Amino acid sequence: MTQTTRRQRDAVRPANQRSAARLAAVQALYQMDIGRQSLEDTLAQFNAHHLGREIEGEQYLPADADFFRQIVSGVIRYQLDIDPTVDNALQRGWPVARIDATLRAILRAATFELLRRRDIPSGVVITEYVDIAKAFYEEDAAGLVNGVLDAIARQADRGNMADQKPS
Repeated sequence: MTQTTRRQRDAVRPANQRSAARLAAVQALYQMDIGRQSLEDTLAQFNAHHLGREIEGEQYLPADADFFRQIVSGVIRYQLDIDPTVDNALQRGWPVARIDATLRAILRAATFELLRRRDIPSGVVITEYVDIAKAFYEEDAAGLVNGVLDAIARQADRGNMADQKPS
């Protein structure tokens, strides 16, 4: 098997499609937060123009569109639970509303998964969103994301157990 074929096969694996869905969810949540765009409009726009397509010369990996919708819709649906949970894990005086919009989107999406998607191991969730933070920021922000998400996982009694059952 050639190197190119192996890379193409790896790019469409379900785990990579979920990673792409997480990144797209963070981008959509950011867009909704900054642009005050509705959930329906954002989901339609990302479905039509972003998931697995080329945008401004950048090829986006195929994303698990259903997983993307679950994250974005779940953050909106459970935001009244998510924001206080993030606030409690952040340093005093820095509520979620006060942090950068991209970090806010990362923390909200990850917290949704930690609280509502018990079928996904917390270690996977934390690693994925730390990687997203590294794509946007220097190491300090990734460390912040790691610390906050680890505290939330412990608070939710998730630890790093891989055998959690769906909620």
